[in-house]
Amino acid sequence: EVHLVQSGGGWVQPGGSLTLSCVTSGFTFHTYGMAWLRQAPGKGLEWVATISTAGARSLYEDSVKGRFTILRDNAKNTLSLQMNMLKIEDTGMYYCVRGGYGENWDEDPLTSNFRGQGTQVAVSS
Repeated sequence: EVHLVQSGGGWVQPGGSLTLSCVTSGFTFHTYGMAWLRQAPGKGLEWVATISTAGARSLYEDSVKGRFTILRDNAKNTLSLQMNMLKIEDTGMYYCVRGGYGENWDEDPLTSNFRGQGTQVAVSS
């Protein structure tokens, strides 16, 4: 059974930093792309970042480029999201998601059926 267990998050002032983690099990982690999604209060689910199977390639939503870094540790089956220079508009529930298999690592993660439980990120002064 696939499990994605998230940790991290919390409250931070604008300009601050947070790191989210996602420990996975139940599937061959290094053969799947992984991604982060988020949902702001009152809004729909939004893609944030995706990383390839070996971690060599990563994709970012424009508003987080240069501030967020998606990383993976295939030895530990773990995904992380380092968030720097946080803005109020980054507030929301963040989800780690299993992406596409192999060469399809960057397929739309919004369609994934495998998602972590969610971690709240609150950015305010």
